[in-house]
Amino acid sequence: MNKFARRFLKLILGLFLYALGIVFTIRANIGYGPWEVFHMGLSLVTGISIGEASIIVGLAIVAVTLIMGEKIGIGTLLNMLLIGFFLDLLLAIGLIPKVESVLVGIPLLILGLYVISLGSYFYIGSGFGAGPRDSLMVALTRRLGWPIGLIRSLIELAATILGWVLGGMVGIGTLISGFAIGFCVHSSFKLLKFDPTKIRHSTLSESYAELKAALRL
Repeated sequence: MNKFARRFLKLILGLFLYALGIVFTIRANIGYGPWEVFHMGLSLVTGISIGEASIIVGLAIVAVTLIMGEKIGIGTLLNMLLIGFFLDLLLAIGLIPKVESVLVGIPLLILGLYVISLGSYFYIGSGFGAGPRDSLMVALTRRLGWPIGLIRSLIELAATILGWVLGGMVGIGTLISGFAIGFCVHSSFKLLKFDPTKIRHSTLSESYAELKAALRL
């Protein structure tokens, strides 16, 4: 398997794990995670699915990160499309049952946050372009110079407030997610010795050139 194919598989794996982590947090049934509060609020207002809401929000964030100078790659585009797709698919097939106990819900939620962090590691590390939300996280980290965990937590809390205003479900799990996601991302990246700001991402044109070169091998 050539390098391009390995990177692409790493990207798809990361996006699937990210969506799976979101499903864990939803099925924990103690309050949606920050972005899911926002997506669900948007879903309630517009009548679209939570996955479709995720895609629309991703498109809007991409516009913001472009203004901030972040690159757009195939990974950015697939992030917008596939996480929402995988999310709707996993929820539809009922792979993860909804729990009814807070004592079970809290560990399931924390597990979901770490799965999300692992997914971020894989798809950012593939170098095809960070997803919209992580591009924003990286862009703000570069601009402000603050710890990446703090930046992530502030973004998540802002999404929570907007989602709550729109009618998204907020609970103890939302509070845990809002404060814990930054720690989970920071600790996971530190354990894996991964610095997302040092990853050079391929642009769309560069990825196309790499694909053509790989096909000639």
